[in-house]
Amino acid sequence: MHINNQFNLEGKVAIITGSSKGIGKAIARGLAEKGAAVVISSRSQDSCDEVVKEFTKEGLRAIGIACHIGKGEQRKYLMDKTIDTFGSIDILVNNAAINPVFGPIEDVVPEIFDKIMEINVKAPWALSNLALPHLKVHQRGSIINIASVEALTPGFGLGLYNTSKAALLMMTKNQAKEWGQYGICANAICPGLIQTKFSAALWTNEKLLHKVEKTIPSGRMGQPEEMIGLACLLASDAGAYMTGGVYTADGGYTIAG
Repeated sequence: MHINNQFNLEGKVAIITGSSKGIGKAIARGLAEKGAAVVISSRSQDSCDEVVKEFTKEGLRAIGIACHIGKGEQRKYLMDKTIDTFGSIDILVNNAAINPVFGPIEDVVPEIFDKIMEINVKAPWALSNLALPHLKVHQRGSIINIASVEALTPGFGLGLYNTSKAALLMMTKNQAKEWGQYGICANAICPGLIQTKFSAALWTNEKLLHKVEKTIPSGRMGQPEEMIGLACLLASDAGAYMTGGVYTADGGYTIAG
């Protein structure tokens, strides 16, 4: 197969959670530009519709389905509505996540602990399980879990977020090990510091940003669009022999040591 065809996603259907902005939106655009029909999903239907309108004006195929991934009935609706609309699911990108606290792990109350684990670990697990029967159909499905470089090394202030993302990495590996028999690939992407609303507290502080960028070999923070290439590789036939992998896209942050 010609290399250009290996990256072709025409006929594929992709669900991307947390895709009304940031990394999720960028990945959704990239998959759509390679030919996939994409499902834009976030808590707000208005936000989803806004992205869909933008994409369709560009000739991309997209629908918007609001989903609070922490709620079981909404997760099921997301899957059912996708099947009703497109008839299949080929790619699931578990991107939505939260980090409601910054500070020592001992200061986090149990309710916040539960909320972080509910959204960052349980929801991707549940969504993947719901998608599994559909991903099995063609013996070629792809799950891409968006983790973080914070899953790879301990740090101050983000202890429970780091823990949740580390759990997501192990879940990815188990999905790959158990579901490979169904032709399903499962991989994780670990972005570094990316300029999104999620990380605004860091990059809007010029002094702090400059300090961090000095520790990154590339000397700068990344942009959401710089996650697209890796996602397209893992979602396509070009990455069909890649499963159980943990891939960093961090400007060299994890080797700066």
